Amino acid sequence: MANSDSSPSLPQANPLSSKKENITPIGSKISELNESRAELLNRIQGLKQDLQSWRSKLDTQVKVYRDELSELKKSLNVEVEQLRSEFQDLRTTLQQQQDDVTSSLKNLGLQDVTTNSEDAQAQDCKVEGNDKDGHILPGDKNDKERENLMD
Repeated sequence: MANSDSSPSLPQANPLSSKKENITPIGSKISELNESRAELLNRIQGLKQDLQSWRSKLDTQVKVYRDELSELKKSLNVEVEQLRSEFQDLRTTLQQQQDDVTSSLKNLGLQDVTTNSEDAQAQDCKVEGNDKDGHILPGDKNDKERENLMD
């Protein structure tokens, strides 16, 4: 018990002084964190402004593209209607031409039948000669054969 003086004693720190030493670095860290926080807030504000600017530009571009597409659509619709009208005119013209050709062929078909029968008759008759006016005179097929036999 008396030996308590003989044992080496550890230096005892004053509890108040250690708290003071710890308070100073914490204060500087808090101020650093506050500065860092302020910088981050500034960066966030800048990014928000950039995003709003980007959105505004994008909205403007979208509006311009929609307007252009609307104009192109109108123009295309007008051209399609013109083409439809032109094709309808062509269809009508072709139908009329087809009707005309069909009518002409019917008329020619009647004339062809008449012409064919005349051609058939002309083939049956051999041409013997012309009269004084230049008309062709039909002859009998056997007339020529008879003439040959007589010679």
